[in-house]
Formats: sequence, C-alpha cells, structure tokens
Amino acid sequence: MNQQISVVINTYNAEKYLARVLETASSFDEVVVCDMESTDGTVAIAQRYGCKVVSFPKANHKSAEPARTFAIQSASSDWVLVVDADELIPQALHDYLYDFVKNPGDIRGLYIPRKNYTMGVFLPSSYPDYQLRFFIKEGTVWPPYVHTFPTVQGKVEYIDKKRKDVAFDHLDDSTQATIRRLNNYTDNEVEKKRGKHVTLPYMIFSPMMRFIKLYFLKGGCFYGIAGFVQAQRSAIYKFTMLCKLYEKQIGL
Repeated sequence: MNQQISVVINTYNAEKYLARVLETASSFDEVVVCDMESTDGTVAIAQRYGCKVVSFPKANHKSAEPARTFAIQSASSDWVLVVDADELIPQALHDYLYDFVKNPGDIRGLYIPRKNYTMGVFLPSSYPDYQLRFFIKEGTVWPPYVHTFPTVQGKVEYIDKKRKDVAFDHLDDSTQATIRRLNNYTDNEVEKKRGKHVTLPYMIFSPMMRFIKLYFLKGGCFYGIAGFVQAQRSAIYKFTMLCKLYEKQIGL
C-alpha cells in the first residue's frame, strides 16, 4: 500500500470557490475533479490548476452522491481525501494525513471534523460536524443519496474534535444558492427515506426541535443573525423534506 494521497472533488457549476479550494489541495499527490457537465468555468479552473478531470453525466441527478464512487475510483492513489468544492483543506490536515498513512495500522478510514460558516461567521453550534472523507480507495462505495457516508472496507475512527486546526473550513453560500440547493437536496432525501410514515405531530415538532437544538441548546443564539439564520435554515430544510415525504405518502 503506497503512501500517496489523492484529493477527489465532485463539481457542478462550482466556480465560486473552486480556485481557493484547489490552492489548498495543491500539495497533495493528485487532485481529481469529477465534473457533472458544468456550464460555467469549473472545468477551465480545474485544468488551469493541473487537475485530473473526469466527467460524469448530470442527467437528472440532484446531488453529487451518484457520482461519488466513480470519482473515488478514478483516483490513482490508495488513499483518498474527498473534499467538496466549497471546503478548504488546512495545512495541518495535510500534515496529519501524511503522518497517518505512514503507519495506519488496521484503520481504513477517518472521520474529519468540519467548521461550518453562515454569513461569514464560524458557528461552533454545528461543530464538529464529522465527515467520513478520508479512506482507502479499494472497496469503498458511496450510496447515491444526499447526506450519506461511504461504506469503507475496514475499521474507521474519528479525529479528535479538539484538533480544530485540522478541520475543514466549509465556506458559506448565498441565500439564493441555499434555496436552490434546498429543493434539489430534499428531493433526493425523500428518495432515501421513501416509506417513512409522516404524522402531523412529527411535522410540527421535528423542525421545531431542530431549531431549538441549534439556536438554544447548542448556542447559536450567541452569534447574532448568523446563528438565527443557520437554525432557521436547518428547520426549513427539515419541514420541506417532510412535506414532500407526506405528498409521496398520500400519492400526490
């Protein structure tokens, strides 16, 4: 097993942050950009940075997940770090991972903490937001549904959440982009949860509890408008998904 690491990035019209992301990925052995037929400057940016660019048909896919396994298997290295096109890789994470692959023992995957930003503010209320993004390529399969983790062949462990220096920086999107993604992602999530029974009490209290958890229990209320917006967006996402799931339930 070699000690090289490939960074894999799935893209679709991701030009907004891509150059910044690729700057932070440039010191890895390989960067693979798997593009789903972008119509903006995404591919040109990837080519400018010398990335290996592969294509996956957009078709009617609502998220990157259907292309994840193909992207991972397009990497040349045994070890793969999956990064979204709006996530920055800190130098400390680069160093941590290269130290890790020198002697991984029986570990075949790592959950990496992530710092989320809303309206330019880092909100500890959502930290560590662990993501299973570093793993051995062989045998890894990613389910084709939004907000899923890959299935890794072997033992996985979590990087200590105290190591905030190694956490991904998940950059903020505009409200317009968030709303656009809301529709696509909830469509995909409904497919994942098809068959789940939705009741009126659940539809009332589940989004409400999501807001209360983020805003009050996890301290979003101490971060002004950004904290409120984050909690409200999360509750709206949950409510929208439940509405769509109920429509499926009654045959609409």
